[in-house]
Amino acid sequence: MFLNQIDKIKVLVGMKIKNHLPKSLLGRSLLIIVIPLILLQLVSGTIFYETHWDKVTLRLARGVAGDIASIVSLLNRYPEKTDRIELLKIASEDLGLYIQYKEDSILKSLESRGSSLLVRMLSRAMNERMSPPFRIDTEVMKRSVVIDVQLPKAVLHIVTSRKRLFSSTVYVFILWMIGSSLILFGAATIFMRNQVKPIQRLAFAAENFGKGRDDFIFKAEGANEVRQAALAFLSMKERILAQIRQRTDMLAGVSHDLRTPLTRMRLELEMLTDDEATQNLKLDVSEMERMLDGYLAFARGEGHEKPVLTSLVFLLDSVVTQANKEGGSIEFYSDVEIILPLQLGAFKRCIVNIINNSRQYADNTWVRIKQRGEIVDIIFDDDGPGIPQNKWLEVFKPFYRIDKSRNLETGGVGLGLTIVNAIVRGHGGDVTLDKSKSGGLSVKISLPI
Repeated sequence: MFLNQIDKIKVLVGMKIKNHLPKSLLGRSLLIIVIPLILLQLVSGTIFYETHWDKVTLRLARGVAGDIASIVSLLNRYPEKTDRIELLKIASEDLGLYIQYKEDSILKSLESRGSSLLVRMLSRAMNERMSPPFRIDTEVMKRSVVIDVQLPKAVLHIVTSRKRLFSSTVYVFILWMIGSSLILFGAATIFMRNQVKPIQRLAFAAENFGKGRDDFIFKAEGANEVRQAALAFLSMKERILAQIRQRTDMLAGVSHDLRTPLTRMRLELEMLTDDEATQNLKLDVSEMERMLDGYLAFARGEGHEKPVLTSLVFLLDSVVTQANKEGGSIEFYSDVEIILPLQLGAFKRCIVNIINNSRQYADNTWVRIKQRGEIVDIIFDDDGPGIPQNKWLEVFKPFYRIDKSRNLETGGVGLGLTIVNAIVRGHGGDVTLDKSKSGGLSVKISLPI
């Protein structure tokens, strides 16, 4: 039980960390470079702080403490006022120590305050050089350090420049670390961006090929692994196109071979007496021709048609207008203007299939266009009987019919929605079914813009 709780916590922590990580390959690659760089700078800074900075600061502090110890020793040796004035003058001019001699004064507190490093190193140096009590203050003056030394009959109030106790190499080192890190990060960004570009172009080429847009130029470039993937994609693309061409050519031949005997049969039937048996045979021939047209349309898939920029609103409006002229009751409205690269003939056939299906089963149909971000939805709603929910996926299968009979009066050959699905997916989109608010079927085509 306890182990399960630990595992859950690990999973939650891992998910939270993952949510904050970059999603792009460029971001993750830069993160791989930046993390070791930051760790290296932290280690370098720590080593510098613990060794160089401490040692240099201690050495400077010993110099200041030595000067103060020398002044204290000379004051004890030459206690006369004239000598004291001369010594304090020498300390100010030659040593950079500005000293006030406060007679009959006593330090009320020996507690030092200010920068911990300066106080620590200077206190250590003062303890090494002299024995009188002292107090250090690095806060009272921004650019100076104040040192009070308790003498037997006075207090030495010493002010010296902070520069005497602080090494400028600290700033140089910090600037060097930051500057070199920024230069390395910039160079890494430029390099990684150039490495990622071939992958982005490969993804763009694959996406466009999947949408049936084959009018782009793509060549293999980049690192060996990316080049290998690009060559594999180009090889796959050529094999797919070759198979499509072979299938189309074969079906064209089959169409010719099958239509010829059907035509002869129709001519022979026209020469026979017009009785019930002849009429039945004519219906069978018409059924065979209709089935053949459906099969060939599904298998051909309009594969060779080139995409052209098309106004989606104009295309839908023209199809709806024609359907209304043929006796439909269809309303179309849109509040957006969308222009997409479409295989015009194939996509028009896709829309006609859906509208004809609605006209066959419903009295009224409503068509609308809706945009959501980078996706455009074409929604067809009708008030017909609809399709049972458990059949929504089945109707996209080839030759599947809800009516199990082969009576063409109650439906086609079972390829209408299959063709619609194939054409939409060929454009990189998707087709979904739902229950219409009017009680019938709702067909939604989603296309990337």
